[in-house]
Amino acid sequence: MNLEKLTTQVCSLVIETGDIIHREVKQLKAKDIETKSLHNFVTYVDKSSEELLVNRLSGLLPGSGFIAEENDSLPSGEFTWVVDPLDGTTNFIHGVPIYSISIGLLQGTDVLLGVVYEINHKECFHTWKSGPSFLNREPIKVSPTKKLTDSLLATGFPYYDYGRLDEYLDLFRYLMQNSRGIRRLGSAAADLAYVACGRFDGFYEYGLSPWDVCAGTLLVKNAGGRVSDFRGDQNYIFGKEILATNSSIHIELLKLFDSWNPTAE
Repeated sequence: MNLEKLTTQVCSLVIETGDIIHREVKQLKAKDIETKSLHNFVTYVDKSSEELLVNRLSGLLPGSGFIAEENDSLPSGEFTWVVDPLDGTTNFIHGVPIYSISIGLLQGTDVLLGVVYEINHKECFHTWKSGPSFLNREPIKVSPTKKLTDSLLATGFPYYDYGRLDEYLDLFRYLMQNSRGIRRLGSAAADLAYVACGRFDGFYEYGLSPWDVCAGTLLVKNAGGRVSDFRGDQNYIFGKEILATNSSIHIELLKLFDSWNPTAE
């Protein structure tokens, strides 16, 4: 399999799909918005975009399976596409211009390629296994920041799992006071892409799904960064928690997470 060629084909597909999504934002009406759960929404744009992506990706790699946000399909065969057709739906329906398409390809649990397309700025982040990370065909690297106190961080807040919220806000408060600031974009895929290109020095969140992070994790790693769960282990795609950094501040952040111990029952 030529992963570089396949990644280029996926980039063309997400740019085409992104143009369609961008045209639809002005057409969206309140009646088009469905509530999946508290603070978790879906529109016909999410569904139609996913259908287009799944159909076209099936053609690129016949016999592959899918893990997709708006579809209950399961992995089948050797390769599995992990697809978020619109990461940042809440931003989209409110006209806030940060939302992304995220596509990763798994072979077992091994990520073979990752593409994140931030639609409004027409920024296509992409990479493949053992390759460099790119932004619109230009190589990117994580930031050179050495200390947490000099770092700009990103995070997100859970939609439904509020059992850890008090501790999470304690950590948030500490990082507000001991870093250059924290941003909340509303698209985990974009957060990870921004770590990969050095805009953010680190990103952390819990309650995420594989389609939120699969592509972005490979972008960060191939740009020189480090990705783990909150314990420093590698269960970040399916484990619902992620810490992605420029590598230099990773240990410092892990020590904070260890003292917070968010996974303790």
